[in-house]
Amino acid sequence: MVAVRSRVDRLVAPTLRRHLLIALGAAAVLLLLSAQIGAYDDYNLTAVAIFAVAAAGLTLLTGLNGQLSLGHGALMAIGAYTASLLLKDHRQLPVIVVLLISVLSAGVIGIAFGYAAARLRGPYLAGATLTLAVALPQVATRYKSIFGGESGLTVPPSAPPDWLGADFPPERWLAWIALAAAVVTMLLLANLLRSAPGRAFKAVRDNEAAAALAGIDVARTQVLAFVISAACAGLAGALFAYWSGITSPAGFSLGLSLQLITAIVIGGLGSLAGAVWGSIVLVFVPLLTSGMASTVHLPSAVADNLPLAIYGGILVIAMLVAPHGIQGALRRILAIGRARWEYPPRGGQKGVVDWDDPAPGT
Repeated sequence: MVAVRSRVDRLVAPTLRRHLLIALGAAAVLLLLSAQIGAYDDYNLTAVAIFAVAAAGLTLLTGLNGQLSLGHGALMAIGAYTASLLLKDHRQLPVIVVLLISVLSAGVIGIAFGYAAARLRGPYLAGATLTLAVALPQVATRYKSIFGGESGLTVPPSAPPDWLGADFPPERWLAWIALAAAVVTMLLLANLLRSAPGRAFKAVRDNEAAAALAGIDVARTQVLAFVISAACAGLAGALFAYWSGITSPAGFSLGLSLQLITAIVIGGLGSLAGAVWGSIVLVFVPLLTSGMASTVHLPSAVADNLPLAIYGGILVIAMLVAPHGIQGALRRILAIGRARWEYPPRGGQKGVVDWDDPAPGT
């Protein structure tokens, strides 16, 4: 037993160290990037980080545990409204406290909904989460005295700490917060997926009956995946509230949930890196289309719906050309490069790539 444990420790420790080094490297690069760009680009970088957090949680639930959720926009709304209500009466509350409470509130809802979801499969689960996405904004509209109705609740900006100086841009400070949250989220999820619960997630996704025969509690595993995913959505929602400056039902419509699904499919379903690629597409496609619309003078009705059309086109092309998304395509390209230049070749034949082997999920 001791020998087996030491062998496992030797295998796991390098992985954890590698993830930590990658996270530290990514944090350093992102901080340097944020320091070199303007306020507008910091604003967009913050948006990418926010959607990456939400998409990473959805990747764990849908891509790695096999539960399709169409209600993640509503879970983001729970985090956003929690943050807004906290800041309504306690404007000086530290950001870390607001974020943690928002994560807990969304996680609690995730527990309740996760137990219900564990009894549903396929389209029934998708329909249940769709109900959540449609019903939750109506609750905010119904109870105007609490949630502000259609107008929503204003969210005070998070002021940079004094030690950064009076002239430090607030957009950059928020970008740093969002990027830190994204890096920590990715680090925790990457390590989780290398652990026993992470392997259980994949086992349940691949075959529930086989997982149960192997001693895995399928229902508890599905609930755990839903709770973690909901917590990520709550964190993203709280950051979204700071970023947008207002929390209203219009910001968390069904369209947001569908955009998150599109993002993880385009980026690479089942890949945390794919969640980042999908978030980049999610943020920058509207920016590109707005520039195109102003250049060719498109009618406002066409310009407003152009991003959705482009999302759909990218999704179709991705499914045809790169079914494993952007991250899967990058892995294939790297595999081809290694196969061509590797000597001696691992498979015995130089330049041969197994195209039927799907890209790894993580």
